[in-house]
Amino acid sequence: MVNRRLLTIIAVALVVAGIFAMSSLFIVEQTEEALVLRLGEVRDVIPSPGLKMKLPFVENVIFYDNRLLDFEPPPEEVIVSDQKRLVVDTYTRYRITNPLLFYQTVNSEAAVRARLSAMVNGSLRRVLGNVTLSALLSHQRSAIMGQIRDEVTAQGKSFGIDVVDVRIRRADLPEENSQAIFARMQSEREQQARQYRGEGAEAAQTVRANAERERTVILAEAQRDAQRVRGDGDAESIRVYAGAFGQDKEFFAFYRSMQAYRESLTGRSTSFVLTPDSGFFRFFQNSDGTPGNTPAPAAKAGSQ
Repeated sequence: MVNRRLLTIIAVALVVAGIFAMSSLFIVEQTEEALVLRLGEVRDVIPSPGLKMKLPFVENVIFYDNRLLDFEPPPEEVIVSDQKRLVVDTYTRYRITNPLLFYQTVNSEAAVRARLSAMVNGSLRRVLGNVTLSALLSHQRSAIMGQIRDEVTAQGKSFGIDVVDVRIRRADLPEENSQAIFARMQSEREQQARQYRGEGAEAAQTVRANAERERTVILAEAQRDAQRVRGDGDAESIRVYAGAFGQDKEFFAFYRSMQAYRESLTGRSTSFVLTPDSGFFRFFQNSDGTPGNTPAPAAKAGSQ
């Protein structure tokens, strides 16, 4: 009976000791930092991992993640310096560097996220209010994000956090303005296209006019040269005919009449309406084929 009572006391003592051990011992992970609170007051800051002790039932422990944390605030609508409205989507990366100050100022990650949202939003409006949309979409974007990060980092130190990076993930026009802006851009491009087409048509017309003028000049010069060559040929022909006519007038008349006969009597259905005494057929008046009015050939030199 005594042994059973003793075993019961020992078992109860072990249970109580286990409860006290579980209440007084805690483990800090590699990715955590801890604060030991005694009746709501911070008694100790534990930055290193391992098995730690505290007073049971009197002290409690708060754990904070010491890794790099991400925060994505909701998109904000801001107005840049050229009065264009933008919907800007950002994300922030931060780390808790002073758990004690963090506990004293914001206490929890949910509270610090609300503070970060306000800080990022305010810095975003201040910085983007001094830049244009074209600058935000150019290589200056990195410098703009660096300026926002520096402002948020300086404000975050008072909460025991270190803001490592603030990035602009997306900067778009509001949906209600997109269609109007796209329509205006399309109208501007169409106007520019019409201007280019008009300038092209004007240049083409100028080229055609110059080509037509050059063509007219070339044809006129060619016509002039052709007329000159024809005139020279006609003059030479007249000179040759005149020379031949001067040597033997009757033979020249006979030759010209033969050419006229050949040109006019080649067709099978050719008809002539002439008077009987017409001079056109004067070389057909004698039956022996000799010309009727052809004079006798001149006597040879030396004959009487």
